[in-house]
Amino acid sequence: MSQRRRVRDWGITVGQYPTGKHNAITDVAGVKVGHQTIIQDDAGGVARTGVTVIQPNQDIYRERLFAGGSVINGAGELTGMIQIWEWGVLETPIALTNTMNVGNVSDGVIEYMVERYADLGTQNDVVIPIVGECNDSVLNDSRKRFVKPHHVVSALKQATAGPVEEGCVGVGTGMVCFDFKGGIGTSSRIVPDGYMVGALVMANFGNRQNFLLQGIPVGRQLTDLMPEEHAEGSIIVILATDAPLLPHQLNRLARRAVLGLGKLGSTATHGSGEIVLAFSTGNILPRGEQAPIVEYKMLADERLNPLFEATIESVEEAILNSLFKAETTVGRNGNTVHALPVERALEILEHFRFS
Repeated sequence: MSQRRRVRDWGITVGQYPTGKHNAITDVAGVKVGHQTIIQDDAGGVARTGVTVIQPNQDIYRERLFAGGSVINGAGELTGMIQIWEWGVLETPIALTNTMNVGNVSDGVIEYMVERYADLGTQNDVVIPIVGECNDSVLNDSRKRFVKPHHVVSALKQATAGPVEEGCVGVGTGMVCFDFKGGIGTSSRIVPDGYMVGALVMANFGNRQNFLLQGIPVGRQLTDLMPEEHAEGSIIVILATDAPLLPHQLNRLARRAVLGLGKLGSTATHGSGEIVLAFSTGNILPRGEQAPIVEYKMLADERLNPLFEATIESVEEAILNSLFKAETTVGRNGNTVHALPVERALEILEHFRFS
C-alpha cells in the first residue's frame, strides 16, 4: 500500500462540494472495489499490471441498474457499452485491465458469474461483461498477458466497501499519467440534495507540458524526470451515484467527465481513449420483471446541475489522487516512470499564485 498522501492531505481542495466519508466511489452505498496486483521479474517476463473491479451492488445480475456512458475519444475499449446504450442497463460487475488482457478478464467475469448463477445462460440471459482497458506497455510486458481469469475472480470476491487503495495498485500498477506515474484514483462529492456522486479512474493519459494543477501550468516547469518512452495512453472513468437517474440522464452525467479532464490539461489526443461509464443505484430493475408497466423514480432534469458539478470535481480530484499516490516504478527494459514530485509541484503552484 502506498505511503504517499492524497491531494487533500497536502491542503489542496478541488471544487466546492463536500466529499463523502472516504472520498471514494465506495461512498455510494453498495459499491465495492477490489484489486489484484501482479508484479513479476523473472524468466517469464516483467509484469507491472493487474486488474481492478467494481461491484455496483450486492447482486448486479438479479438487481440490475440503470447506466449510460460517453466516448470522448475512441482509441480504446469498454466492452458491453453498445448494449448499455441500447438498453440503458448494467447487469455485470465492471473490470479494468490492460489492453491485451481484455479477453482474459472478460473470461474471469464470466467464470465468476457462471459459478454464482446457475440460471445464467439457461433459464435466463447470457451476459456481456463490462471490461475497460488502457495500455500499460511502457512498464509492463503486455505480450505476456499476465492477468488470468483467476485474478479477476479473486478481485471480485475480495472487493470491499470503505477506503480504496490508489496509485500503483491493481490495473494502476503499470499506468502513466502526464509522463508521471499514474494509476487508480477515486473521489466523491455530496450535493445539496444529499445525493452522492463518486468517480474511479484508471489514469494513463496526458502530455507533461499540458499538466495543470489548480489551473497552474505545473507540467511546463517540471521538465526533468521524463520517462524513457511515451505512449498517448487513455483513461477510463467510472461514475456512480445514488441519485435516481434514468439512462439518458446518466449519458449526460458521463459527458461532464470531459470537463474534469480538461481542467487538468487533457486534450483527448488522437491515440488516447477517453471512455466514461455512469450508473445509478437509485432504481433497481429486477431480472425477470413481467409487469406490462413498470414505474421508476427520476430526478427532475432541473436538479441535475449540482450533479454535473460534482462529477467534474470528482473526476478532477480522482485523477490527482492517482498521481499523488503513485510511486516511482521501474518496469520493462528497465524503463523508469517517476512519481510526481509533490513538494516541487506545490512550490511552483505557490510561486504562480503569489507572483
